Amino acid sequence: MRRRRALIMLAGAAALAGGCSSPDPVFYTLRADPAPARSGTSSISIVVGPVTLPEAVDRPQLVTSTGENRVEIQEFHRWAQPLKSEIPRVVAAQLGRQLGTANTGVLSDVAISEPDYRVLIDVQRFDSRRGEAATVEALWTVRARSGGTRTGHTRAQERVADASYEAMVAAQGRALGAVSTEIGNAIEALQR
Repeated sequence: MRRRRALIMLAGAAALAGGCSSPDPVFYTLRADPAPARSGTSSISIVVGPVTLPEAVDRPQLVTSTGENRVEIQEFHRWAQPLKSEIPRVVAAQLGRQLGTANTGVLSDVAISEPDYRVLIDVQRFDSRRGEAATVEALWTVRARSGGTRTGHTRAQERVADASYEAMVAAQGRALGAVSTEIGNAIEALQR
């Protein structure tokens, strides 16, 4: 009888523990829509960084807006790497494609010690509403090694295709792509 009772309690505890397990986290990365590739190649070098972010979104978890003054931190939906690393990587890749150069990198790259252009980005807003829109608002500065400087303010908003986190992250990538395109246009203006 005691043995039977112990087995029943053990089975009950196992069932309870199995029912309380947390789901595995899902990880996401940003991808900007590829800019139209420039014909020909360029030898200019570009370094992106540093990038600053609002503290509310500078975390491993995805953050979604759910109201005018309310956000939710999605514990099981996370960035594969910190946004402070992810954003400059995506911007550098897009600038390379837009400007026809393979000489792009992020601030931590030691391969490009004295770039022709340095891009600094202050992300003011990195906001997402599932099933609605993603907004990226950034102040940016492009500094040319030759001494010229361009600054800008870009606010890009992209519709989210559906209520999935994948669609939300895709919209964030497209909005970041719009910011990158404006930075690329500023670099082209500095080249003239």
